[in-house]
Amino acid sequence: MAVDLSFFQSQTAQQLRAEGRAKDLLLLLGHRGVEVSEEDRERIVGCGDPDVLGLWFRKALTATSTAEVFASDGESGADAG
Repeated sequence: MAVDLSFFQSQTAQQLRAEGRAKDLLLLLGHRGVEVSEEDRERIVGCGDPDVLGLWFRKALTATSTAEVFASDGESGADAG
């Protein structure tokens, strides 16, 4: 008997994974004491790209501000926005 795994690749499943990653990112930032403005919170929650959220999560492990989390490679946190 074959198992239908199409749900796990569906748009709904991708959205659910992105929502989970966004919540994890906000939890990590809060635990580390990084202040998250309402605008930054909306940016994180509104991001539906799991790859971008994963990148932000990795940056958040050492970032001291959301500007550092959102900064592009080679961009300083002070210039990010």
